[in-house]
Amino acid sequence: MPEEITPEPLAGPALELAKLRAGLTAGLTVEQSARLQGADESALTADAASFASELNPAPPAHRSGGDRGPDVAGTAGTVSAGVAEYRRKNGLDADGNKPERKPLPTSTRNPFAEPTYRMESR
Repeated sequence: MPEEITPEPLAGPALELAKLRAGLTAGLTVEQSARLQGADESALTADAASFASELNPAPPAHRSGGDRGPDVAGTAGTVSAGVAEYRRKNGLDADGNKPERKPLPTSTRNPFAEPTYRMESR
């Protein structure tokens, strides 16, 4: 029966080097690597992986399509209902065009002038 080889506990500079290797491999900084605990390389690697996962939690799952905007919040959530709401809010007709504007008057006359005013001399 083959004998199991037990890793020899590390100490001194060899332990510090093993901590640094395990920490940098797991994506930790040098300062964070110094905090790792374990007596051999396998224990240090496991502690580094655990520490890194605690520091960098997995991002939340991405929602496909994102949140519904306020344009379609009160509707059934269909695309056509959203299009109709957008056109209503932006003053567009059924074809998506803005209505034709009336031309501005070209008169330079003051609209507030009273036509009955007369200047009299004495």
